Amino acid sequence: MKKHDDDLRAGRRRREQVLDLVRLIPPGRVASYGGIARYVPGVSPRLVGFLMAGLAARTDVPWQRVINARGTVSAHAHAAEQIRLLEAEGVRFDADGRIDWQRFGWAGPKAEELVVLDLDPLRLLDNEAQEP
Repeated sequence: MKKHDDDLRAGRRRREQVLDLVRLIPPGRVASYGGIARYVPGVSPRLVGFLMAGLAARTDVPWQRVINARGTVSAHAHAAEQIRLLEAEGVRFDADGRIDWQRFGWAGPKAEELVVLDLDPLRLLDNEAQEP
């Protein structure tokens, strides 16, 4: 039972770390599911997507600012709302429905923000050379 409780606590902690990271994305910027997952050990891009899908329209977490690595909004029940919210923040999509990562991509958290979230700031070094 203790291991099960520890696993539940760790899962909740990772979930909160993901949500807290997403809260750091400023209006008019976007991050990819994988870009968020890279900062939280044990979290996959798919899990980030699952968490964002469960939040749509019922939260203070700016879920709309997390998109797929292709720079498009993934197909889901709230996709039109996500596009509308992003466009209202100034994010622009090209004719193929893609954003320009250079222009709208989030540079990621600062080291001190990771420390506050109890995440390893050395992950910044690992993420610098990676695309969204």
